[in-house]
Amino acid sequence: MLDMPQIVRCYGREILDSRGNPTIHATVVLKDGTQAHASVPSGASTGIYEAHERRDGDKKRYGGKGVLQAAADIERRIEPALAGMRADMQKDIDDTLCKLDGTHDKHHLGANVILAVSLATAKAAAAYHRLPLYRYLGGSKANRLPIPMMNILNGGAHASNNVEIQEFMIVPVGATNFSDALRMGAEVYHTLGRILKSSGLSIGVGDEGGFAPNLSSDEQAMDLLCEAIRQAGYTTDQIKLALDAAASEWMPEDSDFTIYHLPKRNETMSPEELIAYWGSLANRYPLISLEDGLDQRNFDHWRTLTERLATRMMLVGDDLFVTNTKRLREGIEKGAANTILIKPNQIGTLTETLAVIELAQSAGYGTILSHRSGETEDTTIADLAVATGSRFIKSGAPCRSERVAKYNRLLAIEADLGENALFGNRG
Repeated sequence: MLDMPQIVRCYGREILDSRGNPTIHATVVLKDGTQAHASVPSGASTGIYEAHERRDGDKKRYGGKGVLQAAADIERRIEPALAGMRADMQKDIDDTLCKLDGTHDKHHLGANVILAVSLATAKAAAAYHRLPLYRYLGGSKANRLPIPMMNILNGGAHASNNVEIQEFMIVPVGATNFSDALRMGAEVYHTLGRILKSSGLSIGVGDEGGFAPNLSSDEQAMDLLCEAIRQAGYTTDQIKLALDAAASEWMPEDSDFTIYHLPKRNETMSPEELIAYWGSLANRYPLISLEDGLDQRNFDHWRTLTERLATRMMLVGDDLFVTNTKRLREGIEKGAANTILIKPNQIGTLTETLAVIELAQSAGYGTILSHRSGETEDTTIADLAVATGSRFIKSGAPCRSERVAKYNRLLAIEADLGENALFGNRG
């Protein structure tokens, strides 16, 4: 019993995320004194199938978004269940957490609470075994750095402007290593800022660090990104574009899935018209990825989109799959999408997150590790991307410390790997 990473204490506290809203921070302490911490993010544009995010609901504190009671349950309810267990038996830990909650969507304890403990436990086990987290989770073959997908112009629910599409990203696919990719992205980002300023447009930033100007159209946003790429000294073969449409935001909850309403444009489109629109953008722009191009509730429309565009780009399911094996398996069976976005807080435990990644990769789907719009300084997704060999990561613009923390962690991993480091689709 002495020579093992035995859990002796778990506790939580309330901290703030990047939007100034409360979130959960957890600490796990082992018998030998090793301790580790984890904090969880929160999304603004969330899928209806995501696991439950628990908040206190006390309108006198943070408008009801407080998590004091949720955090207190880590010591009050979770610690007694995990005390004495081995921190390096991750599946046993996560199974215990899920059983303690007892609901399919973690409605009782909260996916945010459970995930904080799950990740802190993995970090404690890694520290006990004197391994970096990516190596502890991924083993000796964990040596591939992901290509960053940088959201450098914001719209939709991430910005108070008139731009409909939620994220306009640059993807430096022509870089030879992660350091170069990060540099290329940062150079384009700053170039875009200068272009906007010289044009009299706002250089204020949205939730994920991207600029959020009012524009004449969403196409103007893509034109600006292409111009920034050129003025920074690159070509659109070296740096591609990616979109997150968040199209579920355009479909009313009581809809029969026949009409999308784009509120900022005050336009409507049928599913067929929207699919055709994405195809037209792919014809005109160096588009490599489209995320949530259709509503999350209709696999049939997604199959049509996939049949039309899957050979040309990544079709990414975020709200569609919500990091859930059941949702992903249905999508695989119905031929919907070809890539899944991975957000651990959508499902609630590290074990379930890894299972989704394994299912996706075994089915030939791409995997993209992702932050949330309300982030913390926690860098777990960087290690997780390397541990699972995911080819891409989304962590926002190279701006705001909670976004840059993930990129800086990947720089550290790259330095740690040295000449053994691979990058993206290379090697």
